[in-house]
Amino acid sequence: MVMALDVATFESICPSRFLTFTIPDPTYPDSLLRVAVLDSPVPTSDSPLVAAMFVPEARETDWIFSTEWGHFQLLFSSPGVSRLILMGNQFNEDESSPTIYHRRLVSSPRRKELEVCSKPLFLALSPRSLFKNGIPEVPILIYEDNLVSSVVIHKCAGCLVGEMLVEDVEIETKSRADGCCKREFRRRLRFKRMPNLIQTEILIVPGTEDFHLSSLGIGEVEFMPDLRVLVHPYLAPMVASLSLISDYIESRIQLGFRPKALCLGVGGGALHSFLRNRLDFEVMGVDADKEVLRVAKRYFGLEDSEFMHVVIGDAIKFVKKLSPQANWHPMCSSATCEHKGHCHFPDGEDVNHKFDVIMVDLDASDVRSGTSAPPLEFVEKHVLLAAKSLLSELGILSINVISPSRSFYSKLERHFQEDFAQLYKIDVGNGENFVVIASASPRVSSIGDHNNSFFMRLKSVIPEAYMNSITKISN
Repeated sequence: MVMALDVATFESICPSRFLTFTIPDPTYPDSLLRVAVLDSPVPTSDSPLVAAMFVPEARETDWIFSTEWGHFQLLFSSPGVSRLILMGNQFNEDESSPTIYHRRLVSSPRRKELEVCSKPLFLALSPRSLFKNGIPEVPILIYEDNLVSSVVIHKCAGCLVGEMLVEDVEIETKSRADGCCKREFRRRLRFKRMPNLIQTEILIVPGTEDFHLSSLGIGEVEFMPDLRVLVHPYLAPMVASLSLISDYIESRIQLGFRPKALCLGVGGGALHSFLRNRLDFEVMGVDADKEVLRVAKRYFGLEDSEFMHVVIGDAIKFVKKLSPQANWHPMCSSATCEHKGHCHFPDGEDVNHKFDVIMVDLDASDVRSGTSAPPLEFVEKHVLLAAKSLLSELGILSINVISPSRSFYSKLERHFQEDFAQLYKIDVGNGENFVVIASASPRVSSIGDHNNSFFMRLKSVIPEAYMNSITKISN
């Protein structure tokens, strides 16, 4: 059934309204184009900014471009835009066999033709207030990333996170030393509810030694996880926060204690595996969805061990109930351990002991809040106080933050300054993430050279530039 659209529908901005429809393709007979119109949930001025974007060819089925949640994130990554119009080839939602995507080296002539033909449509989809000073120009935004090729190797659904996918990708990376581009293979975990946010990313290598890298391509060979290096942009900065308490950790090691980390959010478990295998931590991870943990073990190399503990449960509830103020044991029904006994540490201590570091990598469940990470409820005062109560005397809390909202960041900073002794920040450098570090005590180490084996080990596995970029936020 074909439905006619009333142009009057688009004369004003309607916060969070999302409409999609198809039109004939003026460049290809008998073909259709999908058009999506999304209005920002944030109130706009009397002179709204409208922008358009063409979906990269052959990526029409990618959740980034085919779902409402992906469109919201595209809108939020375009500051000041009140209405975003997306146009791309109509796609078949019944995806059967996985398709290997390869980026076009040059833009097709059809795209230029389509841009010209689409200008009247973009104007017709613009609000009336945009015409106060004559006929406006609707800017065309370009979607760019470092993706060269990709293939989905697994799709499933978790009871809480919903649909998710695992994909192997080839990307272009620039060497810090000489600025030259090189190819690199990685494995990613993404959720449909927030498709533009990569939940986990690890290096992968061919499963056979009989290969020539230059001749390999995605989908042509089986790859295996390589967990020696953290490639997800904000994970290395989060680990770099340990330099603030490296003297304390070294003293604990010298006394025969193993440093302990609580990681809220597991995803593929790259951070957990790195802390355990490269820095010899005892790690407890908490994730609400058992299916996510299954995927982490099957595709991302997360392994059970004597010093790796995985708890299934809501991370925020877990922190509140684990705090000394709560009379609760983690084997209760609200958060259960995946394997019997893993909620206890091997030395016989109850799980309610103190952690040297709490690392928070949780994303918001609703992208319309304008904040991708952490969830809004995590920065509430009672949650922060519960987390603080789980830290050792010189422990720190390291949290990944992704938010274009200045008001949310101000709230986060204010609550941390009220409840913690000192506050630090690391700019990840990708224009999206930054890491906030809160210390339970003002007595943290100065940033610089340390004559201890733990700091030297940390420097050998994490770029020292991240440690040097830690800045204190004044109280």
